[in-house]
Amino acid sequence: MTTRWLSPDEQRAWRAWLAATHLLEDALDRQLQQDAGMPHLYYSILATLSEAPGRRLRMTDLAEALKITRSRLTYAVTRLEKDGLVARESCPSDKRGSIAVLTGEGLAHVERAAPGHVETVRTALFDHLGAEQVGQLEEICAGIARALEGAEAEDVPWRRRSGPSCG
Repeated sequence: MTTRWLSPDEQRAWRAWLAATHLLEDALDRQLQQDAGMPHLYYSILATLSEAPGRRLRMTDLAEALKITRSRLTYAVTRLEKDGLVARESCPSDKRGSIAVLTGEGLAHVERAAPGHVETVRTALFDHLGAEQVGQLEEICAGIARALEGAEAEDVPWRRRSGPSCG
């Protein structure tokens, strides 16, 4: 198999992508640590649960939504449980499964953190783009995500065959 090396244009685009994503993640982490006392991952868990029906999700579905391993999610949820922001319930239809539930305190916490988080996202990303570029960014990122989530990517750590549904 012949290696398909990146062209100079592709290499510059790749390096720019890496720099931008690393710097953006760092900016989000710093802001959330300062304003909410938590890393971006923990905020993402709370935000995802706040948008879920009944503010609850099966842990495997939450791991897939966040694109993280189940073990990393379990560690984070355990910490959020200790802080009273998330509770865990047994899945009534699957003894092996559990459900993460956003508590009232967790909802209040994410609501307090959201304005600063959104402002950081806006300042770090969207304030530097025109309306057409926002559409292009969405199209580019969605295309990459579709390709990576395709049928050949079933072995990613956060995926496994779904068991019975937790009602």
